[in-house]
Amino acid sequence: MRRLRHGLLGLAGLLALLEAVPRLGLVDERYLPPASRILTTLAAELSTAGLWIALGETMLGWAVGLALAFCLAVVTGVIIGIVPGLRAATNSTVEFLRPIPSVALVPLATLLFGPSLGSTLMLVVYASFWQVLIQVLYGVAAVDSVAHDTARSYGLSAWSRVRYLVWPTALPYIMTGLRLAAAVAFILAVTAELVIGSPGLGAEIQVAQSSGAATTVYALIVVAGLVGIGVNVAVRMLERRVLAWHPAVRAEAA
Repeated sequence: MRRLRHGLLGLAGLLALLEAVPRLGLVDERYLPPASRILTTLAAELSTAGLWIALGETMLGWAVGLALAFCLAVVTGVIIGIVPGLRAATNSTVEFLRPIPSVALVPLATLLFGPSLGSTLMLVVYASFWQVLIQVLYGVAAVDSVAHDTARSYGLSAWSRVRYLVWPTALPYIMTGLRLAAAVAFILAVTAELVIGSPGLGAEIQVAQSSGAATTVYALIVVAGLVGIGVNVAVRMLERRVLAWHPAVRAEAA
């Protein structure tokens, strides 16, 4: 309750500041409307079907892209981690491709898919893939060598070792990667819509900016921020449920 009260007080202070700055003439209202006007526009936008359709497009690109990146990264990371010598052979390639900014692929995505869902998926999958892959590699590498040798000495198959040894060890790392990738995927989904014009919330922000509707731009940005908070909360709840057996999660719950 104390954290909730502090959070509400901080939010109230921010709204009061955003209300006072343009009212006092410190910033032109054309560029920063008062908070009350932004909230009024936000309420009006929430009552329109267009906003929900655009938000649905954004969440579709986010969910599909994140799911594809997660599955590909987990399978790739486990294979690289358990096959002898493959980690060393692919390390230079991973370290070369991972730092490439996803936005650098915007021209390629536009050329291949145009302003469509495919462009959004390309950027989201590329950005999210590396977040999960690196964590999977760390998780596989964290498997205790004694436990691994014991499993082999008892004749466990490769699949059994992955299921009963590698997977439980790597799962906390994988969930961390999923949490990071979920936030990155949402950012890239909105970015693709803003830059490329793919249908979604970002495209609505771009249209509002082009028409000079500053209040609508801020209202849609608030929507994006609220959705981002919701995504993070949902993934953290999933992480706690999946890792309910883990000592760190049990200690946090206690």
